[in-house]
Amino acid sequence: MLLAIDVGNTQTVVGLFGDEERSHELLDHWRIATNSERTSDEHALMIQEFLGFHGFSWDKDVRGIAISSGVPTVTAALREMSHRYFGFAPIVIEPGVKTGVPILYDNPKEVGADRIANAVGAYDLYGGPTVVVDFGTATTFDVISSDGEYLGGAIVPGIEISLDALFGRAAALRRVELVEPRSVIGKSTVESIQSGTVYGFAGLVDHMCRLIQAEIGESTVISTGGLAELIAPLSKEIEHQEPWLTLHGLRLVFEKNQD
Repeated sequence: MLLAIDVGNTQTVVGLFGDEERSHELLDHWRIATNSERTSDEHALMIQEFLGFHGFSWDKDVRGIAISSGVPTVTAALREMSHRYFGFAPIVIEPGVKTGVPILYDNPKEVGADRIANAVGAYDLYGGPTVVVDFGTATTFDVISSDGEYLGGAIVPGIEISLDALFGRAAALRRVELVEPRSVIGKSTVESIQSGTVYGFAGLVDHMCRLIQAEIGESTVISTGGLAELIAPLSKEIEHQEPWLTLHGLRLVFEKNQD
């Protein structure tokens, strides 16, 4: 089996893929808070607990680990965990690793590993041209050409970051549950914040997608990330929701780097 680990700035998602004929099947997934102070031993303990839910063990069942990470200290801890507890080196999306996706960025090393994994997964599922909207710590737009090239994209402060800034700067406003309000015109401060956030980000996504498609032509638009489930149904441009797109891309990258 394969462990696919996507380390974001806020949360880390761990996916467990099956073996052999079930290698494409995501058996289970877990989401934990990203903690840059967590040691390799602590990571190993948590993952062993997750595996234990299915009666699996790292020393018998896990054949590989694939990692995308934007947090260097966590990347280092996961590398050490893989060597010490699993007995092999992980596949980490970084320069020198085969992805099958040409990166047409001015400096390809600047592209986040999760964005590359998203591009790999999106092109495999839908071909191109494709736009991937990832609702994470940042809301990112990644553009893949009809030839499977990573063209670039756009980065916007994420929904939770924007709300943190709002609550931090406005003393009279308090945190609210992120759900769709009764109407666009809020009848309370809570509903007004919900309306501005939910409908505002849906409008932002649609406008950005239209601008991108004005440059590259009609494209398939996919959403992923923790808050995609909230925003995607309200978007006119998003056609498909793929909550585990990054994990899917990680699995493909892992397979491309096997001898």
